[in-house]
Amino acid sequence: MAQEKFAVIGAGHFGQAISRALSEKGFEVLVVDSNISVVQDMSEEVAYAVCADATSKRALQNENIQDFDAVIVSIGNDFVGRLLCTANLLDLGVKRIICRVMGKSQRTILEKMGITEFLSPEDEVGAILAERLSNPNMISYLQLADDYKIAEVIAPNSLIGLTLGDINFRDNHKLSLITIRRNFEEVVNDKLDTKQHILGVPDNKTEVENGDVFVLFGKERDIDNFIKINL
Repeated sequence: MAQEKFAVIGAGHFGQAISRALSEKGFEVLVVDSNISVVQDMSEEVAYAVCADATSKRALQNENIQDFDAVIVSIGNDFVGRLLCTANLLDLGVKRIICRVMGKSQRTILEKMGITEFLSPEDEVGAILAERLSNPNMISYLQLADDYKIAEVIAPNSLIGLTLGDINFRDNHKLSLITIRRNFEEVVNDKLDTKQHILGVPDNKTEVENGDVFVLFGKERDIDNFIKINL
């Protein structure tokens, strides 16, 4: 199977993070940015990094952008530039285009152009921060359709020492426990350190320990209720 190829247009902090993550997963990554110093910095971290004007169709053609499996348009504050770049990608027949959006109006405009995949880091970070401020025991979450979510929740002190059978997530809380993250002491470079590991699929005899993190699946309201009643 051929190696998948991704292009990231716009190498600000967000674009750089995406590029590194894709490259670390073994994908062939092209970074395109108009800032030569940024391109030079990224050249050692991805397969290709080029300095080019992404609003120029010819510049994109020169990089054979249409041959990539997906192109992520992560240009930041220049929305006009992002629109021109996206229009060029559509004209060139790029198979999959994923666009960064900042606000509902930008998304609406891009949807009318035919774009269906979006990245909205500012909105996502804001939602996560608001959730963490309102529910300090919730470390992170993944919002799913139909008001379902997967959430990482710090095990409440009231449950420490109980078994999962005692808690009975499904019957008592209408939740499914996916797994538990637990702290383990390990010797690293001759020093005692604490590392977190996944327990896999714990059984009903597993006892809850101090510092455990539950990974839960269920309705948003049921996760919120579980946190509130166990504070």
